[in-house]
Amino acid sequence: MCGRFSLTVRGRVRVAEVEEQVVEIDVPVPRYNVAPGQSANVIRRGFTGVDSALLQWGLIPSWARDPKIAFQCTNARAETVATRPAFRDAFRHRRCAVPVDGFFEWERSGKQPLPWRFVRPDRSVFLLAGLWETWRPPGEGVEVETFTLITKTANADMEPIHDRMPVILDPVSLRTWLDPRSSPASLGSVLKPSPATTLIRHRVSTWVNNARHEDPACIEPFEESTPTEGFLPLG
Repeated sequence: MCGRFSLTVRGRVRVAEVEEQVVEIDVPVPRYNVAPGQSANVIRRGFTGVDSALLQWGLIPSWARDPKIAFQCTNARAETVATRPAFRDAFRHRRCAVPVDGFFEWERSGKQPLPWRFVRPDRSVFLLAGLWETWRPPGEGVEVETFTLITKTANADMEPIHDRMPVILDPVSLRTWLDPRSSPASLGSVLKPSPATTLIRHRVSTWVNNARHEDPACIEPFEESTPTEGFLPLG
């Protein structure tokens, strides 16, 4: 699973180049602890090429009657994303990538899950594979755009902590992922674990467990002096 991520840069940030088009996003404030239900930047193909937008994390299928389904659809498993009703239409037509500079995973150790942060060795921004969808509430409600992250079996970097990890897109797989002409077979080749040494990890404080905490203490390497109050168990 992938239950939290960060994007701690600020300003206008270059995140990709697709078909000679430079893709940038605006990050007005650093995001230290992005949680389901919150909005985040995604990049996707629009009418004029690849662009960025703010979408809510937790996919709501277009046919859903209750938006609470979003909390069951924060992640989509690569093994079933092409066939599961909540995701299969978005998998065919509405794929996206989510810029992050780290994500969190919890190690089950004793009574209290221990949070770890995973980053690139150079601490650069990288892209996670996702899907997006548009949902209109019954009646005259305003449309809501949402997204989910796709997960796959963990690689050697992740396996000591968790058996799942988000799918990370390199420049080649990003082009395939965002290309509306990509075949199911080529899309399936994208949904694979990253090579070992793609990521490094460090322990962080249980301060990050509380989604209301949004400050640098969420990403700092764990020390005994780091705040730990506000612990919330994670499912």
